[in-house]
Amino acid sequence: MLEEFKKFALRGNVVDLAVGVIIGAAFGAIVTSAVQDVFMPMIGAITGGLDFSNYYIALSSSVQKGAAYADAKKQGAVIGYGQFLTVAINFMIVAFVLFLVIRAMNRLVSREEAKPTPEVPADVKILTEIRDLLATKPAV
Repeated sequence: MLEEFKKFALRGNVVDLAVGVIIGAAFGAIVTSAVQDVFMPMIGAITGGLDFSNYYIALSSSVQKGAAYADAKKQGAVIGYGQFLTVAINFMIVAFVLFLVIRAMNRLVSREEAKPTPEVPADVKILTEIRDLLATKPAV
């Protein structure tokens, strides 16, 4: 069983997937930081200094009005739509960047397919014709 697991774990696809997950997690951290530290402050400045991360709806009467979102969560049930907005912006940025990467990869692939195939030399063509003629000739 250990040998079978080793064979499975060291397959190329599994290693590629692991690398993709690790890079994706690192990229996710970069996007999260960009949204929280760059985009959301700009959006807040445009909207008059609003901090979206502290927008919530209290579902419990024990939640004090005006408390920060983190404190409100400790006090009772809240719906943090500001956090949801931030995560939705994260998703949109990741989706857009992935779209650009896949689009660039597709262009590279189409350029590779568009390259003309090299011409087969004349002697190879003649040898191929001879081989085909010999293959169709009945055996004696």
